[in-house]
Amino acid sequence: MDLIPKPGQVVSAAGNVASMMLYGGLADLRPTPRTLIDEGELRELYHYRPEAGRPEHGDPVLLVTPLAAPAICYDLRRGCSLVEHLVAGGRLTYLVEYGPVSFRDRNLGMEHWVEEVLPSAVEEVSRHAGGRPVHVVGWSLGGIFALLAAADRPGLPIASLTVLGTPFDVRKVPLVAPVRPLLNLTAAGGPVNRLYQALGGAPQPLVRWAFQLTSVQKILTRPLVTVQHLDDAEYLSQLEAVDRFVANMAAYPGRTFGQLYHRFIRANGFAEGEFELGGRTIRVADISAPVLLFGGLTDGIAPIASIRAGIPLLTGAEEVRFEMVPGGHLGMLTGRQARHSTWRVLDEWLDQWSARPAPARKSRAKKAPAKKAAAKKRAAGKSTGDAAQPGIGANPARRYGSGGSRALAR
Repeated sequence: MDLIPKPGQVVSAAGNVASMMLYGGLADLRPTPRTLIDEGELRELYHYRPEAGRPEHGDPVLLVTPLAAPAICYDLRRGCSLVEHLVAGGRLTYLVEYGPVSFRDRNLGMEHWVEEVLPSAVEEVSRHAGGRPVHVVGWSLGGIFALLAAADRPGLPIASLTVLGTPFDVRKVPLVAPVRPLLNLTAAGGPVNRLYQALGGAPQPLVRWAFQLTSVQKILTRPLVTVQHLDDAEYLSQLEAVDRFVANMAAYPGRTFGQLYHRFIRANGFAEGEFELGGRTIRVADISAPVLLFGGLTDGIAPIASIRAGIPLLTGAEEVRFEMVPGGHLGMLTGRQARHSTWRVLDEWLDQWSARPAPARKSRAKKAPAKKAAAKKRAAGKSTGDAAQPGIGANPARRYGSGGSRALAR
């Protein structure tokens, strides 16, 4: 609104306030229709119903939910829903979520998601879609799960990997860097350990508070900003949808929280592209599928530098691309600008790597030869993606900064 509101702005503001106070809000929070097709321990796999009369195209897309974050991150509200966008575009769309985490799940570690939940979901989606390879899309911790599962199981039918807001190098996260010396002083039996073990993990209120802490400036200025946008129904709808998202955050199981705290945050174990899990070392260099990395320009949880650090680690991938898009940690995925930035890039990527033969299944014992073969293929310049269309990062029509991995290497 203007400092001295115009008559039309006053009328719009009055209508918006009435809707919020008398009719339950402005946002259209109806979920996209979906069907449960598979389930297991802390695993629910859904297929979103296609629109009637709209032909489907391309390989199926599996959306991987981060642990502790509600699945509505992908279906925030009508008009700002990646799920709605994919279904409207005629894509076979699936989502894996985990349901509520309770105290009895405190002994579950990351192995449960990396070895069981994600591989089972990928294989079931491929089977449900007629044996086609799957585009796996993971946001935040969902991206870590997707990367580790793909590296650990090279035989999974994965067409491509898309990772949004997933940091590789925690040293480059400003929120963590100042307290890293203190974290390194906490021994295995220290107070932090005793606290999360006693609580059975990170409880829901703590998870919600930690997420809100990353945007404390927005929280402090929110009352003033809200008043300034009282005539903007779209802006107010987004605030309402984000509030619902934060209110529905879940807890972390104790053992999983411990692994993330000690190996990911304290030891920065992902910075070298390796992660100790289940008595073995998983290396992201063993990923052979093409990988697309997204970084949000105002993301405080996973800044650009922390994501860019993953580019040189993915040496076995058929292609690696990096895109910088508007928005913070959630906004880059489902903000009001995402339709014209993140989703547009993702559409191009999915089209580029669809309708290709499923990757040959390999055993774990053959990981090293597969890595060498992928390296030889890249050296020979035979990337299928390069031949299909110009690099996404090289598109001069975009109004936000971006860069393909080859451009970054020069």
